[in-house]
Amino acid sequence: MARKLGLDGTERRSVTSGGRILVSQVELSDGLGGIIVPAHPGQAYTAVRVLVRLHLQPLGFVTVPLVGGQLEAPSVAEAIWAELQAPLNAHLTDDGLEPVTSIPLDGLGAVSHPRCRQPPVGGPGGPLVTVVVCTRDRPASLAHCLQALAQLTYAPFEVVVVDNAPTTRETLALVQERSAGDPCVRYVREQRPGLSCARNRGLREARGELIAFTDDDVVVDPGWLDGVVHGFARSPSVACVTGLVPSAHLDNAEQRYFDQRVSWAVSCRPRRYDLAAGGQESALYPYTAGQFGTGANFAFRTAVLLALGGFDEALGAGAPAGGGEDLDVFVRTILAGHAIAYEPAAIVWHEHRPELRQLRRQLFNYGVGLAAFATKYLSNRRTARDVLVRLPRGLRHLHGIARRAERPAELPRSVLASEVVGLAWGPIAYGLGRQRQGRQQARRVSIL
Repeated sequence: MARKLGLDGTERRSVTSGGRILVSQVELSDGLGGIIVPAHPGQAYTAVRVLVRLHLQPLGFVTVPLVGGQLEAPSVAEAIWAELQAPLNAHLTDDGLEPVTSIPLDGLGAVSHPRCRQPPVGGPGGPLVTVVVCTRDRPASLAHCLQALAQLTYAPFEVVVVDNAPTTRETLALVQERSAGDPCVRYVREQRPGLSCARNRGLREARGELIAFTDDDVVVDPGWLDGVVHGFARSPSVACVTGLVPSAHLDNAEQRYFDQRVSWAVSCRPRRYDLAAGGQESALYPYTAGQFGTGANFAFRTAVLLALGGFDEALGAGAPAGGGEDLDVFVRTILAGHAIAYEPAAIVWHEHRPELRQLRRQLFNYGVGLAAFATKYLSNRRTARDVLVRLPRGLRHLHGIARRAERPAELPRSVLASEVVGLAWGPIAYGLGRQRQGRQQARRVSIL
């Protein structure tokens, strides 16, 4: 069963049966045409999920069933109006434009400088942004990522590719080839394995006032950095900006299931998080997993991230914990008195794992990372009591997420056990990570 997702990310079930879902997007100011549905030799597409944008700002998602394998423009317009008329007219009103009573096919709100895009955040006067991409032996994915980064509309920015404990020279050769035509792309090598180690190396190399992190397996939207900088411009107190990470493909049961398990793929409402927001958020705040965003799409004021001490190298991919470093740095940001802005216009498209084995591994790592993150705060005297009070509600929260995510019939029931096993292993994994971190620090001291 496909999903319809509104502005707030809440789920509404449609009548569409399970099957391949084509992912697309429309910009309402450009006008609407029919959505071309490609033929596929295997299972046919049964629906189209559309990210609806106006003046590049996401309004929400609609999922439209396919009848006869086609989707004409009037059907798209009707579905958008039925689902998103309230946020659409709110956006028009905020821009000083007249509200509408339907979606015109020839374009809506087509003005050269809409209010929502002012003042312009790009151009020579904008802050320099350092984009850090950490990678390890995945040159094909990295090439795709760098190609998308080259299409960014914001300037000025630089790209630092951190090659993490590589076993080949392929990444070096790729970046050298790209940097020959673009001096803004730099290569650095971090021999210590682990995503947090690589990100900390990127942080030390950054020249920008702002530093943005993304993964080598995502495709950034051309306006990604415009959205990031707009998020920081909301307030000087904003130290971190996170963004929307929608699913790039929903071609099989594995991808559809993972899509339902994460919160950062659907919300199109800007948010602000700080210590004062605790009473308005969940009872777990600020320790709610995934509430603030995800490591595939976030940015910091460089000086603030340095002052926070960067990333915990006992957490993250490549460490025994397998993840959790993004949850940790977000929580430390809030506890330090800073604000996090969620800016949906900062978009990167995520490639969910298409195979059952990969899905099991990803869910396991999520469980390990989450439990390792919780263990860190439970073992800290300053935060232990705070976390213990929230722990029962936290477990109920996780159980609720699992129950709301409908398991496609094609997936075995045992897929649900992967995250549970990861949760059980997490505390041990964090301890192992701390031990490894201590050995690395001792080696560095002995070398000095």
